[in-house]
Amino acid sequence: MVLQSSLKNCLQLSCILRTSKAGFRSTSGGIIIQSISNDVYENLAVEDWIHDHMNLENQRVLFLWRNSPAVVIGRHQNPWQECNLRLLRQKNIKLARRRSGGGTVYHDLGNINLTFFTNRKKYERMENLKLVVKALKALCPQLDVRVTDRYDILLDRQYKISGTAAKLGRTTAYHHCTLLCNADKLVLSSVLKSPYKGLKSNATPSVPASVKNLFEEDPSLTCEMLLDAIAEEYATQHQIDHHVTLINPADEFLLPGINNKVKELQNWEWVYGKTPKFSVSTCFNMVYKDSVLDVKVDMEIKHGRIEVCNIGLPEQWLPPTLCSELVKSLTGSKLCPNETSALATTLLRMCPQDDELHSRWNLLCENMMMLM
Repeated sequence: MVLQSSLKNCLQLSCILRTSKAGFRSTSGGIIIQSISNDVYENLAVEDWIHDHMNLENQRVLFLWRNSPAVVIGRHQNPWQECNLRLLRQKNIKLARRRSGGGTVYHDLGNINLTFFTNRKKYERMENLKLVVKALKALCPQLDVRVTDRYDILLDRQYKISGTAAKLGRTTAYHHCTLLCNADKLVLSSVLKSPYKGLKSNATPSVPASVKNLFEEDPSLTCEMLLDAIAEEYATQHQIDHHVTLINPADEFLLPGINNKVKELQNWEWVYGKTPKFSVSTCFNMVYKDSVLDVKVDMEIKHGRIEVCNIGLPEQWLPPTLCSELVKSLTGSKLCPNETSALATTLLRMCPQDDELHSRWNLLCENMMMLM
């Protein structure tokens, strides 16, 4: 099936979306749309927009999308627990928190994302996943793919190629899932491994799994082939038009208010501040001149901010007043290296003009930022 983005289709979609409060007025019973954006925040915002604005009483929507490198955590998860935040910053990989539950996933352009929208009464994850499996087998009959009771799709009975999550509204529901095609597994495994020690949290933990790319099984595949196969199977099964309409998630005319939704998803208070309360009790070693110093840190974090902080340093290694000022300043601040760095720079001005004291202070602050 060939993707189509004709003026006629775009005008039809515009009419459907902009009259959604009066009902989803597609005469075909549903529509298949695909994002032209690879920005994770824009694509998640489209999900939110459709969920919030469309009346899907008698209609269905399949939304197809792909992202540039990003880690996406579930609504009730802890990013410090789920991923290597330092590595994300180093690699310029985005971190996003979605509105649905479930575990953490890594996205890049070798990963396909599918979102199935229906009214709540017709919500059925298992049927959606069976549809994906049927499309895969139609394209590659030799593939051993099947759906598990946990709503995952396994390849060769052991490798996870698709994870799933959902959001159930009062009248509307959506189920979204991933499909590993040709993702960078080395990056995936490294960024989804938290270096944090001594973290205690009631946040929803991810369940580790062995993964494999579909392209490893059949190198002749492409993401476009898989998208087409899934879209065609969806259209056939639900007896709707096969056309895939391309949309721009930044189009305010098509999706009024979408840019505000993007900003909400990018906001620190959403990505980090929505983390359930947790605590950190850890130790680290600081090498200073010819000695190794043990430092103990205890913190309680609420809404992503340090609520309680205690730093145990060797006696007289820093003036007690300076250490006390650091603890006082950290309390109430974001658990964030940029904010800690700014505080450290400000407090450094309180230090006497003493080179050794400055060196000790910088060493402590650098190690504290490693905890962020």
